[in-house]
Amino acid sequence: MIEIATSSTTATLVIAGDLDLAERDQFPEIAARVVGLRRQLLVIDMCRVTFMDSTGAAFLISLADAGRKRGGATVLRGADERDLFVLEVCGALDLFRIDGDHRCDPASMPTVPPRTAGAQSAGSRRAALAQRRRRA
Repeated sequence: MIEIATSSTTATLVIAGDLDLAERDQFPEIAARVVGLRRQLLVIDMCRVTFMDSTGAAFLISLADAGRKRGGATVLRGADERDLFVLEVCGALDLFRIDGDHRCDPASMPTVPPRTAGAQSAGSRRAALAQRRRRA
């Protein structure tokens, strides 16, 4: 589910559930609505995203690219490390500003299976992503 909220300068997309191939039919309509709003700032709230694949990433990239062409900016709020990793693998992480200060409401967060032993911690993966961005 994707909801759009607006203010005079900002459009906010709140995404809940999966952002993947199965949801792609709604992407063109939503993209047209967001682009038609012509706001300088697009905030994408990903606190309740449970899964994102390359199709979902392509949707986000198209939104950020359209905004950038108009001189606007796109902010990702509440994106977790795996979402940032997908965007990084797509070579598009630089299209987004990452809101590192936002804290999602725990009640709105999806339940995530526990990490397996040896999995990289959230903090260490975020640090690795930041380090890669600095080197680029």
